Amino acid sequence: MISNYLTEWLSNNYEAIELMAVKITRGSPETPDLLHYSLLHFLEHGRAEELVEGGQAMKFLSGIMWRSFHSGTSAYHTEYRQKGRVHTHEPQPEEADDPYDYERDQVVTEIKGIIRSMRKSGEIELWFHATLFEMWLENPNYSKLAKKIGIPRTSISHAVRLTKKHIITKLKEKGITWNG
Repeated sequence: MISNYLTEWLSNNYEAIELMAVKITRGSPETPDLLHYSLLHFLEHGRAEELVEGGQAMKFLSGIMWRSFHSGTSAYHTEYRQKGRVHTHEPQPEEADDPYDYERDQVVTEIKGIIRSMRKSGEIELWFHATLFEMWLENPNYSKLAKKIGIPRTSISHAVRLTKKHIITKLKEKGITWNG
């Protein structure tokens, strides 16, 4: 049960506490969740009244908020973020009505076509490079891929580099720029 003293202090300081939460989270959509989580833990703390009387309550609350929000091992993180109760929200561009990137989609489609044509070209070298490039896309770590398939790391990186150059050349021929 929360004492009248704590209830009154909370009523008088709620806006300042809310502003502190906004500043700590930098306006994240998780701000209200963090605010209420932190207030609950503060009010349940055995020394809450003592901290208010000593003028240390805001400092204590800011510590709870900061550690809870910025730590990957805090109880807040494990209880809410890891279990999927709080979902982080990706900021959407305000001026874009349709966030889908059609240009990128076109480039990806062209690249897939180029790789497909490399594999079907009948040239063993092009087929080999395209195959290694596709494997590298799925596992972009040269060393791990080399261990997995038994081909030297330098051979894989060479094939990827040549395939990227081939893709860029083919895209330029079609008037598309890609930095790979």
